[in-house]
Amino acid sequence: QVQVVESGGGLVQAGGSLRLSCAASGSIWSINDMGWYRQTPGKQRELVALITRSGSTRYVDSVKGRFTISRDNAMNAVYLQMNRLKPEDTAVYYCNVNTFRGYWGQGTQVTVSS
Repeated sequence: QVQVVESGGGLVQAGGSLRLSCAASGSIWSINDMGWYRQTPGKQRELVALITRSGSTRYVDSVKGRFTISRDNAMNAVYLQMNRLKPEDTAVYYCNVNTFRGYWGQGTQVTVSS
């Protein structure tokens, strides 16, 4: 009974910024890695950014220098600050929270216009 909820998506112009938030609730003992993934129609879901319990991060090459992932362990939350957005960033963004197993949110739409 773990729930994962994302928020913060929307429509922005190229070069703009968005901050995505994700919070997990329910029967959570501890959380290991947390990450953000994105998916567009007809494409596989890809890892965008990941953060470990200790704060180590990794990013897909296409977002390095533009996106920043962070977490709040006390709140069981993970965030994705997205700057200098590009049209190719348009996708549904999903939060993944890993404890004993992985849990997914419903996704939040990010649309970047030219």
